[in-house]
Amino acid sequence: MAKTTVQEFTKGLWAEIPPFRLVLGLCPTLAVTKTVENGVGMGIATTFVLVCSNVLISLLRSVIPKKVRIACFIVVIATFVTIVELVMQAYAYPLFLKLGIFIPLIVVNCIVLGRAEAFAAKNAPVPSLADGLGIGIGFTLSLTALAAVREIFGSGTFTVPISGLAVPVFGPEFQPFSFMVEAPGAFVCLGLMLCIMNMFGKK
Repeated sequence: MAKTTVQEFTKGLWAEIPPFRLVLGLCPTLAVTKTVENGVGMGIATTFVLVCSNVLISLLRSVIPKKVRIACFIVVIATFVTIVELVMQAYAYPLFLKLGIFIPLIVVNCIVLGRAEAFAAKNAPVPSLADGLGIGIGFTLSLTALAAVREIFGSGTFTVPISGLAVPVFGPEFQPFSFMVEAPGAFVCLGLMLCIMNMFGKK
């Protein structure tokens, strides 16, 4: 049991890391990764929703009718997204404004709904918790890595999460490669990171 739980947790950190292996959740991955702070914030919010919805759906899986399971899953997910919204508005309002519409859109994030349908609805609460936590942390690490590359080369800074302090990385003569913080730069950067992940995966 312990070994299985550990496996369910660790798979989300490499074998099934969402943007780079499952190629899921690309909308927020591309949209909010202009700064490290945004990436970390979005990742933590999604992880909270993933873990809580996985556990609750697993607990209710025997009483949820199969014909309306997707609607029930969405109601559960929307409940935890609302909690995240309210908490962020109360304690991290500047970050909430930066993430904007992508916080409520966690409701229809294919990662969250996919884990509910593919895993939580078929497994016990403890493995479901491990699955949600592993996938969530993997998603957070992916967003943070992509945001770090884009921000460092596109703005020349590294924004410290929570504090929001933008720390200069290069000297005053550095000319930021502004293409990296634009929409096309997000696609190019993601494509390069996908290529690197595939190369390491084959090895």
